[in-house]
Amino acid sequence: MRIARYVHDGEVAFGVVEGDEVAELASHPFGPITFTGNRRALAEVKLLAPVLPSKVVAIGKNYAAHASEMGGEVPAQPLIFLKPSTAVTASGETIAYPPSSERVDYEGELAVVIGRLCRDVPLERADEVVFGYTCANDVTARDQQKSDGQWSRAKGYDSFCPLGPWVETDLDVTDLRLTTTLNDEVKQDGRTSQIVHKIPALITHITSCMTLLPGDVILTGTPEGVGPMSIGDEVSVEIEGIGRLVNTVVAR
Repeated sequence: MRIARYVHDGEVAFGVVEGDEVAELASHPFGPITFTGNRRALAEVKLLAPVLPSKVVAIGKNYAAHASEMGGEVPAQPLIFLKPSTAVTASGETIAYPPSSERVDYEGELAVVIGRLCRDVPLERADEVVFGYTCANDVTARDQQKSDGQWSRAKGYDSFCPLGPWVETDLDVTDLRLTTTLNDEVKQDGRTSQIVHKIPALITHITSCMTLLPGDVILTGTPEGVGPMSIGDEVSVEIEGIGRLVNTVVAR
């Protein structure tokens, strides 16, 4: 299923995307799926970020080629950092370029959406806590990442975590093509099979130190080819089997 979160006539709802329509759910999707019977054309609703996570847990340097282009290697254990929930924005919304930064980069990524409260998840049960997958852009103020010595400010600005357009719940993500385009020019072209620390290992590692809640998001790392965006640029992240996340960069 493709689970979308959207607004129609001022009312926010979840729904299942079926072709060019969306079938409204009676409540959130992290439990039994119940439909209201309402169906609307997808073109008539405004898509929102597909989830509102309590936290976004991101993994740095999880593709070998990207780690190399950043001047390092993939860490022996997953490198965890957090992005605030206020950084989350939707496909079709803008990325706000902060005046305090002179370089803001795109980083296209596969995002994992958690479906149940979990802690200390064993490797063999990691799939049980996954709700689905979506596209993400781990937007980064690269100059501040370097100058600060840690990543909270550089990764945490409002709008620095676009997610969408929806969550795909039934998908084998072991080897999918992931591309990032800037003004229709392909900048990143990788495959999820290049992820070094695989998704079950990430879930086990993360939940060994923090509880994950339904709707929380794990960003799994970015392929090589990261680079700067400018005001007025359009950036898109596309993952086969999921869809396309599109945002425009504006001055904050």
